[in-house]
Amino acid sequence: MKRILAVSGVVSLALTLAACGEDDTTTDTGTTTATATEAATTEETTTTEESTTEETTTTAAAEGDDIVDTAAGAGSFNTLVAAVQAAGLEETLRGDGPFTVFAPTDEAFNALPEGTLDALLADPQGDLTEILTYHVVDGEVFAADVLEMDGQTVETLQGGTFTVEIEGENVVLVDAAGNRVNVTDTDVEASNGVIHVVDTVLSPTP
Repeated sequence: MKRILAVSGVVSLALTLAACGEDDTTTDTGTTTATATEAATTEETTTTEESTTEETTTTAAAEGDDIVDTAAGAGSFNTLVAAVQAAGLEETLRGDGPFTVFAPTDEAFNALPEGTLDALLADPQGDLTEILTYHVVDGEVFAADVLEMDGQTVETLQGGTFTVEIEGENVVLVDAAGNRVNVTDTDVEASNGVIHVVDTVLSPTP
């Protein structure tokens, strides 16, 4: 009888140890899974924060560009930027402003009669300055404001004026020479003003 009880006791002890072993394994596995999940979550959060910080920094840098830097960065105003620098207007257009610039593209300058641009660059303090400042208006005038200006004249930094005409959703500027110049893009914002794109160089003289 004692032998039977002893064997029974050994069997019970073995079953108890086996059950404890299973509990330990379950606990260890649960802990390992939880740790791995926490590590993955932490890594994902860190990556997201770094990405957000990088995007914010890039956006802030872009928003800090003045009119000259914004025009230079666009890649389609190389002639305008060179002309501004040649005429000594760079410092002005980097100033506090704000300014609104109706900016002719490189194609607009290339469309001038042959030899005109070279002649202007040869005398940067003369006609070139007059033409460039004729494209600049004091203050910020956004597209929504321009659309409300049908038939109105706008005074420029050069001292002359041009007239705004609204044709449906299109904005046309009529310069002193009677040229009808199309505004092809609007509201290119800079830290000290706004740029609107035009497809023709405006003329300040009849």
